[in-house]
Amino acid sequence: MILSDFIIFNDNGLYCRYADFYLDPKQPVKTAIVSHAHGDHAIAGSAQVYCTQATAAFMQLRYGKTAAREFCLVTYHQVFMVGDVQVTLISAGHMLGSAQVLMEYKGIKYLYTGDYKVQPDDTCEPIEWAKADVLITESTFANPQIQHPDPITEIGKLNGIKTNILLGAYALGKSQRLIKLINTWCPQKTVLVHYRIMPVNLVYEKFGFSPGKYQIYGRKLMKHQADYVYIVPPFTFESYFNAKGVKRLFASGWKNLQTNEQDTLFISDHVDWNDILQCVKFTEPKQIWTLHGDGIHLKNYFADTIEVKILR
Repeated sequence: MILSDFIIFNDNGLYCRYADFYLDPKQPVKTAIVSHAHGDHAIAGSAQVYCTQATAAFMQLRYGKTAAREFCLVTYHQVFMVGDVQVTLISAGHMLGSAQVLMEYKGIKYLYTGDYKVQPDDTCEPIEWAKADVLITESTFANPQIQHPDPITEIGKLNGIKTNILLGAYALGKSQRLIKLINTWCPQKTVLVHYRIMPVNLVYEKFGFSPGKYQIYGRKLMKHQADYVYIVPPFTFESYFNAKGVKRLFASGWKNLQTNEQDTLFISDHVDWNDILQCVKFTEPKQIWTLHGDGIHLKNYFADTIEVKILR
């Protein structure tokens, strides 16, 4: 029997009362399972954190000694117990080290996707699929009107820009994917990176997922008109809103993060509507629980076939 309260929200985040642990908690807790290292999923200070080795490395890079009192490093497909719940991590394809969390309790399987991506990405492990009775999915872009374009087509837009490019991107995950895409599909471009991206790149290289060729940014370089693409984190991108002699682009799946309608770069690390439907096809759930977005479109789409519950 599916337990409707197997996963609930409380003040600390997404909680499993049947084994006293949290999934990607919002506050420090006793026991956490962390799906991936982005700051809205991986906070510092929990006593015991189960995660992949790469996720732990990124958390230690960001938080230092306060990242966790104890890391319990888990490989993909390794089965472990938290209380009476059997847990397995499988690749989510979102970024290096990202994981879906498959939980089994009293014969029922609950799959928490965390953030996940179906599009190919040479800078992280590809997504895997698992059968589950309950699919607990992010719904960031769960709207039939949202379909992410081909990232190769999107990155190819840079080939038509003859000025230097200031490219805004999140330092962890997105920047490394962009470096790889530019190296592969815009080989005449020279990638420059902000100094805060460099340590993240080194972790990627340590785990065998090199993003490719890049240089640390130098002020003198950007004074010359050449095929430079300077990748910067969001706070730097915003501070350069008056930058002269460069084309400003921000790589994201969100429309409101694009600089203007003519110069867009829609490259997302989340699933779109069709990707979620593909996930449902492979997962074959009896119920779908939605998180991190609006689940109403999924509820309406599956109204006659699968029960959809909107958690948050």
